[in-house]
Amino acid sequence: MAALPDVVPMPGLPEAVTIYEVGPRDGLQAEKAIVDTPTKIEFIRRLRETGLTAIEATSFVSPRWVPQLADAAEVLAGIGEHEGVRHPVLVPNQRGMDRALAAAATEIAIFVSATERFARENLATTVDGAIELAVPVVDRARQAGIGVRGYVSMCFGDPWEGRVPIAQVVDVVRRLADLGVGTISLGDTIGVATPGHVRALLAALDEAGIGMDRIALHFHDTYGGALANVLSGLQSGVTEYDAAAGGLGGCPFARSATGNLATEDLVWMLTGLGVRTGVDLDRLLAISTWMAGRLGRPAPSRVVQALAAS
Repeated sequence: MAALPDVVPMPGLPEAVTIYEVGPRDGLQAEKAIVDTPTKIEFIRRLRETGLTAIEATSFVSPRWVPQLADAAEVLAGIGEHEGVRHPVLVPNQRGMDRALAAAATEIAIFVSATERFARENLATTVDGAIELAVPVVDRARQAGIGVRGYVSMCFGDPWEGRVPIAQVVDVVRRLADLGVGTISLGDTIGVATPGHVRALLAALDEAGIGMDRIALHFHDTYGGALANVLSGLQSGVTEYDAAAGGLGGCPFARSATGNLATEDLVWMLTGLGVRTGVDLDRLLAISTWMAGRLGRPAPSRVVQALAAS
């Protein structure tokens, strides 16, 4: 049984948070070697036994762009439904939405960029173009009674454009909110965010009338600041955080993007703060160790590494 941190709460933090697990999609999409479909299905099945309630299963992106996720329909069919667990899928456009609906998806996520260069590199369009592409997808989802989540990439810095003005991010988030997107996840795609920057962006969103109940945070740990940024988000009232089991992933279309914040590292810190997650750390550690073995390398998660050595 894993050691747990002493629980020493900090005043003013939320009592509980939702961890939105992105390992099976965002984590695996960057892997160069194709992970077989049965392994992906087993990964998700094991993850949902940890207490995670939101596990992003796959993406209906073009197999030409992301060959790793060419088996999206097979994965979604293979995992089936599980009481109390959502299995969102990423949908890039109407063609992807067609495939997602045919595969009986019950929740989708769309993605746009806060910067023009990344919109061109990742989506082959502009910021305006990406939002225009999202409009019919969101409309169809709402007509079908399917929940919609939104991702905004490059909210804190762009490898080509450098600094990203806060007002620019607020504008994109507001436009997604106006479309009827439920939760909007702010992506620190290359891991350059700092706690003050996080707080300033969240304050600007709040001032623009976008409440923290509509916001999730998605940090990468490129410069080791992901957990500090989570704490800043907690202090601002955000209660949903994206993370990947074992610290898998990164964006294959962004230079300088390294792994996602590890779910274990996030659970460890939140446990020490007395913030409830509902996630069983022991089971999570076992799953990440298992997946690391399948991938043939150690898990980047610092908690996995520390507890494996203890």
